[in-house]
Amino acid sequence: MEHRKRNRLLGSFIALAVAGGVGSAQAAEAFSTESRWMSGDWGGTRTELLDRGYDFSLDYVGEVAGNLHGGFNDDRTARYSDQFALGMHLDLQKILGWQNAEFKLAITERSGRNLSNDRISDPRAGHFSSVQEVWGRGQTWRLTQLWVKQKYLDGALDVKFGRFGPGEEFNSFPCDFQNLAFCGSQVGNWVGGIWYNWPVSQWALRVRYDLTPAFAVQVGAFEQNPSNLETGNGFKLSGSGTKGAILPVEAIWTPSLNGLPGEYRLGYYYSTARADDVYDDVDGQPQALTGNASKSHDSKHGWWVVAQQQVTAHNGDADRGLSLFANFTVHDKATNVVDNYQQVGMVYKGAFDARPKDDIGFGIARIHVNDDVARRAELLNAQSGIGDYDNPGFVPVQRTEYNAELYYGFHVTNWLTVRPNLQYIKRPGGVDEVDNALVAGLKIQSSF
Repeated sequence: MEHRKRNRLLGSFIALAVAGGVGSAQAAEAFSTESRWMSGDWGGTRTELLDRGYDFSLDYVGEVAGNLHGGFNDDRTARYSDQFALGMHLDLQKILGWQNAEFKLAITERSGRNLSNDRISDPRAGHFSSVQEVWGRGQTWRLTQLWVKQKYLDGALDVKFGRFGPGEEFNSFPCDFQNLAFCGSQVGNWVGGIWYNWPVSQWALRVRYDLTPAFAVQVGAFEQNPSNLETGNGFKLSGSGTKGAILPVEAIWTPSLNGLPGEYRLGYYYSTARADDVYDDVDGQPQALTGNASKSHDSKHGWWVVAQQQVTAHNGDADRGLSLFANFTVHDKATNVVDNYQQVGMVYKGAFDARPKDDIGFGIARIHVNDDVARRAELLNAQSGIGDYDNPGFVPVQRTEYNAELYYGFHVTNWLTVRPNLQYIKRPGGVDEVDNALVAGLKIQSSF
């Protein structure tokens, strides 16, 4: 029933958009390859609205994944997940005369199933990454953005307040890959119990100051409220259930190397909420053996480095060429399952003259599990006397997981990109007994 209502809503939206888009020969028509939007320019209305400060959007991401070889269950199948994002961005200076101010609203809906859950990984351990990044955080409707941003001091001071996720501003990274280990804020992927990535939002404040045109610093405060993760709380605005706050700080450097852009981020986060120890109980003994309550810590912390740099221009065209990237995160060993993560890769845009807007991407990621997590699993198995991995009572021992992805992005039109990809997962969930997996994927990104 929910999916039928969603489809009727989207169908009505698209039908209206298309009807407006074919009304004028002067504006981009619906399905024009040169238009920014599939529904066209609504007879010129859309451009007029943009000029007046109103930007309405409906974006779509769909991801298909099929297991070609290996994994926990090698019965071949394919799974599909998707996300719709309905948004409104307002230039408040044009609309209300509010100098250097803007407003953003976004509502998202996710649906579908994830191949990682039972085909790639052992369900007892899970897959640390995911072969379909768009799946997760409840397949439901959510208020993902509701914020106001104001600039002061000729734009040097930037203040943003409302509901949004920390990965929108801190430890930010693009999301063109389909594997989660190469998509979005990686801190949120490995400390997801406190750092909530898109599409979850929470009350937040971010203050940024540009010291120079190429160097900025920013600090933030984000509500840490686990109830925001619950499926029925997608539009919750109250602070009930709040456990503490996440306080990130970050330095951002955006140099130009031989005229080519780069971005480098160095940051640190501190959580004020209490967190359970992954190994010790309240008396400092192995909790797996005593069964007592876990030792409680009064905080949680970690840091990150993100580097992105274009290093070549294709035949002198700076819009094309090779870019390199790297991500590193380190987390609190006492309280976090993943204690460190590394990722490196490249993207080449416009490798072929006949396809100047296409891109090729390749990345490799390593996700390391806290040694205390493996020790805990070994103690539980020793205590139960279960040493056979195939026994349902066996607790899988997790160590290190590796992910790799190669994609080719077809820029079909200005409103549609299709990225077929191949993914390889070594030791899914960090479990030695699970076979390495080869996955074929397809990611579709479109703007209506």
